[in-house]
Amino acid sequence: NKTNEKEQENATRSSRVRETSPSTSVAFPNFPTTLHPSSSTAIDTLHTPKPICSFRRAGFRGSRAWTNRSIRAHLRHRFCPRAMASPPPPLLLTLVWAAALLWCGGCDARFVVEKNSLRVTAPEALKGAYECAIGNFGVPQYGGTMVGVVAYPKANRKACKGFDDFDVSFKARPGALPTFLLVDRGDCYFTKKAWNAQNAGAAAILVADDRDEPLITMDTPEESGRVEYLENITIPSALISKSFGDRLKKTIDNGEMVNVNLDWRESLPHPDERVEYEFWTNSNDECGPKCDSQIDFVKSFKGAAQILEKKGYTQFTPHYITWYCPEAYTLSKQCKSQCINHGRYCAPDPEQDFSKGYDGKDVVVQNLRQVCVYKVAKESKKPWLWWDYVTDFAVRCPMKEMKYTKECADAVITSLGLDHKAIDKCIGDPDADEENPVLKAEQDAQIGKGSRGDVTILPTLVINNRQYRGVCSSKFYSLQLPVLFLFEILCCLAEFCLSGKLDKGAVLKALCAGFRETTEPAVCLSEDIQTNECLENNGGCWQDKAANITACKDTFRGKVCECPVVKGVKFVGDGYTHCEASGAGRCEINNGGCWKETMNGRTYSACTADGCKCPDGFKGDGIHKCEDIDECKERTACQCKECNCKNTWGSYECGCSGGLLYMKEHDTCISKSAAAQVGWNFLWVVFFGLAAVGIAAYAVYKYRIRRYMDSEIRAIMAQYMPLENQGEIPSNSHHIEM
Repeated sequence: NKTNEKEQENATRSSRVRETSPSTSVAFPNFPTTLHPSSSTAIDTLHTPKPICSFRRAGFRGSRAWTNRSIRAHLRHRFCPRAMASPPPPLLLTLVWAAALLWCGGCDARFVVEKNSLRVTAPEALKGAYECAIGNFGVPQYGGTMVGVVAYPKANRKACKGFDDFDVSFKARPGALPTFLLVDRGDCYFTKKAWNAQNAGAAAILVADDRDEPLITMDTPEESGRVEYLENITIPSALISKSFGDRLKKTIDNGEMVNVNLDWRESLPHPDERVEYEFWTNSNDECGPKCDSQIDFVKSFKGAAQILEKKGYTQFTPHYITWYCPEAYTLSKQCKSQCINHGRYCAPDPEQDFSKGYDGKDVVVQNLRQVCVYKVAKESKKPWLWWDYVTDFAVRCPMKEMKYTKECADAVITSLGLDHKAIDKCIGDPDADEENPVLKAEQDAQIGKGSRGDVTILPTLVINNRQYRGVCSSKFYSLQLPVLFLFEILCCLAEFCLSGKLDKGAVLKALCAGFRETTEPAVCLSEDIQTNECLENNGGCWQDKAANITACKDTFRGKVCECPVVKGVKFVGDGYTHCEASGAGRCEINNGGCWKETMNGRTYSACTADGCKCPDGFKGDGIHKCEDIDECKERTACQCKECNCKNTWGSYECGCSGGLLYMKEHDTCISKSAAAQVGWNFLWVVFFGLAAVGIAAYAVYKYRIRRYMDSEIRAIMAQYMPLENQGEIPSNSHHIEM
């Protein structure tokens, strides 16, 4: 039991670990030498007198050798107050140890600290970018930024008490920048500091470490189930290094203003136009408020998840956690009731009582069925049906009504149009003494890879291979070795394996942060998710108000100034000061940005496929102005002696005196009779020309048809009598005249 507030902070401090940090060593002697064929080598090391695994956890401080009795006593009093009357049997500790070896692969499990960027913009001496660790509570603004001024209180600097007691408020005045409260680490929970800062009006909290060490993740307290304010913390939180914190404090104490930009835009990878995410969950609905909260999230998030999946914006995969029973105990009542496939895949008893209700193996089978529902639905190109199945099963087949059965599950599957026979084939035989490939793959997926840490809590959300941090406030966390976490599962079953509440809005924001900028779906640009920066001063981008065209494109992370494509016409330019239509069809959009004017029912445009050029009869730049050319005054047309010139807008009129006719192509006047004579002469020439062509064509036709007929007659005659020029013809043969 904790005896002072400092111990509380130490508990939270030790609930997160870095791979490079020193760890408390714990030896577990007197465990069976054989647990599982695949882990026998690892188990053998348990008999060595030296510590064989390392972990840091609340309540374990310093180096200490633990006996079975002391471990059982400590865990029972520390984590399982409801189970004090009946200490856990040795089998439970063995289960814990076996599961730990399976999970961490020989104590190599790891936790990854998720970070965001903090940039100081003033004063000059502090300018630059700094790393800070995202807290595992509050609401990080994934994909966004937040600008504020840092305040360091003169009293209550560890923020362990409410600031109302000190008559201090950090609420920003209208028009002022938000306040980021800087506090010292120590004496109370991180979450308590954040809650007090939020109540005082701070927009974010920065916790300065009190020792030189790598950044860690600020966690929620072990007693989170009894801390009601956890789910109401909405401000983002971050841990900064001691050295950076000292510099901030010194600057503020000297009276200088420190402006800071918190940046979460790179906290999640966003490589392309599709987000891949995993949801680690469980089908158990008898773990109290935690389970209710989890299914409430699934129900509320289902609509958005299905839309994103159907339109190809996301690729979703559900996962489930299991562990195995030691081989030496696979025939025991506990393993038989909690495991399938001869102890290979286990889950805790839902009711904390082996003698009544449903068993852990029922949960394992239902978890397996949900995985298979997803696989079969995915094969039918409808993976989003998983959400329908999970929500319908929770409503139609609850444990409380004793409907948590295969028959009820099959009814739900049939109602969704899925093949339950294919799903049964995927599930396989739970009683077979062999590995189940589906559950084996689930166990393998629990191990962290790349930038993702191990999955040790439920629910867990992994977005683009990066674990989500925030409103999902943790109850159970394991670090290098999840031994105590698994013991809590077996011991405190009412709250097993659940980390807290997932908020639909916060999760959707995190998913939206995983898209490459400008590729986000419309749901990410709604007012509930982000602010449209293009609504204020057009985001500082180019725009054509007359044509209602803008280069400002709203994105989840902010905005970009990019020349648009309108009705198939692409605009080119820098997007900030200039955009110009280009290519075919450019004149259809605001006349290509060129001059255009209508007068006296006539319209002229300077838009051409090559750019803006004033039309004939005008002069100017073609963009802003084209002026009429006075052809009469400038003597460029209608200049013959008999011509009478009159200028018009965009052209001219030219007449001839003395009844003459004006010929524009020659800019001259001719008599109307001469024009008529010329016209008749031209017609006669055309007539005789056509007649000559017709006669010639007829002659050619007659000649060609005559030759053709002659050749045909000769060919026919040759078939019936020899000709003179053939050798077989006798000299006395008769000639035939045709």
